[in-house]
Amino acid sequence: MLSVMGMALVSAGCTGNRGSRETEAAGGAAAEGNLERTETGGSNPEGEAATGNNREGVKTDGNHPDKEKEADNNGKETEIQVFIAASLNTVMTELGKMYQEEHPEVKITYNADSSGTLLIQIEEGYECDIFFSAAQKQMDQLEADGLMKGGTRANVVNNQLVVVTRKDSGTKVKGLDSFKDAESIALAGGSVPVGKYTRQALVRCGILEESEDVSAITTRQVSDALGGVEISEQDNVSKVLSAVVEGSCEVGTTYYSDIYGYEDELDILETVSYELTGNVIYPIARVANEEADEAQDRAADEFLDFILSDQAKTVFESYYFNTDVE
Repeated sequence: MLSVMGMALVSAGCTGNRGSRETEAAGGAAAEGNLERTETGGSNPEGEAATGNNREGVKTDGNHPDKEKEADNNGKETEIQVFIAASLNTVMTELGKMYQEEHPEVKITYNADSSGTLLIQIEEGYECDIFFSAAQKQMDQLEADGLMKGGTRANVVNNQLVVVTRKDSGTKVKGLDSFKDAESIALAGGSVPVGKYTRQALVRCGILEESEDVSAITTRQVSDALGGVEISEQDNVSKVLSAVVEGSCEVGTTYYSDIYGYEDELDILETVSYELTGNVIYPIARVANEEADEAQDRAADEFLDFILSDQAKTVFESYYFNTDVE
């Protein structure tokens, strides 16, 4: 086993070359012992994962020395609505606070949930300025719906699927190819990107049958293919993580970045090869928000620029995201 920040990292599974993630990113905040999770409605070890109705703003401007530099010089605060995949919650919370140190006049309100749920909300008319998805599928649909501001789409980070368990679980599972040996599995639904990537990997492992749309493979079908193992279907990756951390499920599939802050509690049983999942690219784009005024549009544009900056890239890397994307 390779030891990474107290976290066991094992490469095993249904293909030879399994562990392709480097772990230098564990430097940053984690290396300094800063493993506390800051939440704005996303994942946490108490299981209070983000839901579509959890719209808590990241607001850290209370005692900023330059508070007098308010938007429009009239003390008004500009609020932007940023919809983020649940797996981005922790890193985006830090980035939001960093941004507000320089822009105290901007309030950033995050809505963190599965990318599929967020897309539905946007389509239903929820006010949104920026959409940061955990998969291309939802961003493609946003663009097809005519809800994206042209020329604003960009790929930001790559992630990787991992199979995790508590350090004290005593599981017999080594990876996806031994999922059938689990007592219970936490698995996101097929409409959730991490659930789709898991199903894709199981298809390519030969455990699930081929399907035109792997996201349509039901949890029952997965369970049957694994010999009837108990599967707890979760709404987003944060809830999968919570189920494993709390011990209510023996194993689960999350993203590599979700391990940040839980290195002392979780073992990575398998880092799933991109050959099985494809790249796990997170795209971002501005959403056409008819309710936004000029100040809000400008604030959203500037925050998007910040997320795409080299400064933000360093923060993403410290939270175990891969920023080497095109």
